[in-house]
Amino acid sequence: MNTLRVPTDDSTSESATERFADAVTDSGLGWTDFAIAGGIFLGGIAVAFVIKALVARLLHRGHRVDPALAALIARLIGYVVMIVGFVYALEYLGIPIGLAVGGLGIAGIALAFALQDILENFIAGVLLQIQRPFTYGDQIQVNDHEGTVQTIDTRLTTILTPAGELVKIPSATVIKSDITNYTQRGSRRTTLPVGVAYGTDLREAQRILVEAATRAEGTLASPPPEALLEAFGDSSIDFAVRFWHKPSIADFWSARSDVAFEVEAALADAGITIPFPQRTMWWAGDTDA
Repeated sequence: MNTLRVPTDDSTSESATERFADAVTDSGLGWTDFAIAGGIFLGGIAVAFVIKALVARLLHRGHRVDPALAALIARLIGYVVMIVGFVYALEYLGIPIGLAVGGLGIAGIALAFALQDILENFIAGVLLQIQRPFTYGDQIQVNDHEGTVQTIDTRLTTILTPAGELVKIPSATVIKSDITNYTQRGSRRTTLPVGVAYGTDLREAQRILVEAATRAEGTLASPPPEALLEAFGDSSIDFAVRFWHKPSIADFWSARSDVAFEVEAALADAGITIPFPQRTMWWAGDTDA
C-alpha cells in the first residue's frame, strides 16, 4: 500500500486544502486503496447504526432512562463510532489526521454558514432532550398546536393532534416558544363560567354548583370542586366553577361537558334561571308615542 505524504513546508502561498489535494494526486494511491478505505468508512457507519440501536434498547429497557434522553445518548455514540471509522479510513491511506482535519475545517466553516438553520435546530434538539420539558407520550401545547408527543429528534418535534394530524415543529421554534405540558403533573384544573339571574339566593346557588360539579363524572374529589362568585355582569351574576380532572386533552373536554350537563340540570331543578343577555329600554317624551 502506498502512503500519502503531505508536504510540511512553511509556505503560506497554498492553503491546507490545496496542499492536501496535491498530496493525494502525487501519492500514487490506486483505486483499490481508496475502495478499501471507503469500505472501512462505510463499515464504521453500519457499526454505528447497530451500536446506536443496541444502546437505545439497553437504556430504554426497564425505563432506566427517559426515552428522549436515551435516544440522544444513542445518537451521539453513533456519531462517535462514525468518526472513528472515518479516522481509520484516513489512517489506511496514510493521511496525517491533523492536516486532513485542517483541510476539512475550511469546508466546515462554509457549510456552517450555509446550513445555519439546520445547525440551530440540531443544537435546540439536543437542548430539548437534555432539559426535558416534555417526553414521549406527554400532551403539550406549543404556540397554536396541541397534541401528544410522538418523536423528539435533533431537528424536529412531532406531535399528534386530537384531530389525528401529525404536526412537525422545528426544535428551534419549540425551544423559543412557551410550552404548556398538560400531563406532567398528573392532573389539571378547568374553570366553567356560569351565570345566574339577579335576585337569586347566591349562597344557595353556590352550594348547588359545587354539588353538581362534585357529582359530574370525570371530576376528581381532591382537590374538591369550588364555585366562586366572580363578577356582577350586565345580565347575570357570574360564578367561576372550578374543578380538577385527569390531565389529557380528551379528559378536559369530557369533564367540562359532564359538569355543564350537571350544572344545567341542578339549576333547573332548583328553579334558578341561567339568564341570556337582556336590555331594558325607556322611551323619552310622550309615553303614548
